[in-house]
Amino acid sequence: MIVVGLSSGTSVDGIDVAAADLEIDGDTVALTPLGHLEVPFAPELRATVLDALPPAATTLDAVARIDTDLGHAFAAAARRGIDELAGGAAELIASHGQTLYHWVEDGHVRGTLQLGQPAWIAEATGLPVVSDLRARDVAAGGHGAPLASVLDVLLLGERAAHAGGPVAALNLGGIANVTVVGPTGDTAAFDTGPANALLDAAVRAATGEHRDTDGARAARGTVDEHALALLRADPFYALRPPKSTGKELFDPGYVDRVLGEHDVTDRLDDLLATLVELTATTVADALRPYGVREVLVSGGGAHNPAVVAALRHHLAPARLAPIDDAGLPGDGKEALLFALLGFLTWHGVASTVPSCTGARAPTIAGRISPGAQPLRLPEPAPPPSRLRVTTTGTV
Repeated sequence: MIVVGLSSGTSVDGIDVAAADLEIDGDTVALTPLGHLEVPFAPELRATVLDALPPAATTLDAVARIDTDLGHAFAAAARRGIDELAGGAAELIASHGQTLYHWVEDGHVRGTLQLGQPAWIAEATGLPVVSDLRARDVAAGGHGAPLASVLDVLLLGERAAHAGGPVAALNLGGIANVTVVGPTGDTAAFDTGPANALLDAAVRAATGEHRDTDGARAARGTVDEHALALLRADPFYALRPPKSTGKELFDPGYVDRVLGEHDVTDRLDDLLATLVELTATTVADALRPYGVREVLVSGGGAHNPAVVAALRHHLAPARLAPIDDAGLPGDGKEALLFALLGFLTWHGVASTVPSCTGARAPTIAGRISPGAQPLRLPEPAPPPSRLRVTTTGTV
């Protein structure tokens, strides 16, 4: 089955699109990536979404308009994925949408809201759409995150066995999250704290730019140890997994609230160097108890040399490598994840990992919007235990 996956992360940069040919072969899901691309958001839509994120106030009128406008944007991205990546032959769309709010209270997730009305995608493509992929796990007592854990666990199990110790997948979006897979199948996954969220907010507030390109400013700066200590004191870091967070906590005003009148906020390069160190040390602290041998990194932060250098230093002696080493394109991983989730849902397979999300039991993710034809679901498949990534015609 050819599935197009759509994703937009907490950085709200654009829509990641990937197409994959997926097949269940006994206890294995075979995934052949067919290509990936990024569709930037129109500047006005991106600004509207960012302006609606907590702690900003918003209205139901704004929410309805954002849901519709995101639906149109995801529909256009899906059409490009079908035409440019799948040769017009896709059979299913899986859309994560855009997270607007992740409701965490006393360490428990009470609800989560992703917008991007799937009806627009189904109408534009004629294909069924799997969406709202987090809510069922939340209803089962989980965090609805990190959803990447199902892909990571299936992909890295054999790698951990060969390594003779735990390996981890690290995604650096607006928020950093990890999945740890042990050689005997024990797993854990959770958010570790901010990755790009605070860095991008600092740059945007000071310069109007979207990001610190190539980490150049952070590389010129000097870490302010006092400011770093204040930032590292946030109670979130002491919470035991499973745990999740988002821009509801690490919002654009977070640094000013924590640091107050500390003058590092007036020295952009030093502030960025300090925030890079915050990301690297909190990731390393989170992974240290597991004794990981290898960390495979993906996400936008993997393109920031300052972040990668800091991670390599603090994670040592663990090896830091791109997720591409495991056969997945780093820039396409998130969208391929949602293609996999949609595929599993279509085949009646639970796609959440309770040891990673904290749910009471595995759940089948999402809801299905019919396309132009009536729904005809296949017989449920047995749960797979591993993922095999192939290239076209080659294992």
